[in-house]
Amino acid sequence: MSTLSEESRRIVATLAHRVGPHADTASIAEAIVAILQALDAALTPIIGQHGVVALYRRSLHLCVSTHPRLAGTYDSVPATMDLIALKSVLVEQQGTEALFFGEVLLTTLYELLTTLIGPSLTARLLRGVWEPSLSDTPSQENSP
Repeated sequence: MSTLSEESRRIVATLAHRVGPHADTASIAEAIVAILQALDAALTPIIGQHGVVALYRRSLHLCVSTHPRLAGTYDSVPATMDLIALKSVLVEQQGTEALFFGEVLLTTLYELLTTLIGPSLTARLLRGVWEPSLSDTPSQENSP
């Protein structure tokens, strides 16, 4: 269980890094969608597009059912892994709510995948998603 806790911290740290220190709702939404796209790219060759969509749908369902405060807002998010629709819903939220949802969704997705294929394989498959590259800087730090 400590591995899950360690990975949860890594997921939250990755999201915080991508969002940057002075995050607005748009940058939070963009970071969440970018991480989901990276997850999709990492997992599709292994479990297929339908498998990734099923994992996303289940994670979304678990988020809404275990965190009632998310239910009203995120019931309108399509469960088809329509990241454009997800982004538009996130942008309409307060920054703290969007960030909380992103943390919960990404952690839930990771935990669900861990129960299916084990922590070691999950960690290996998603290592590149959580480790920021040297060129990956928060959007607020990019110079014009």
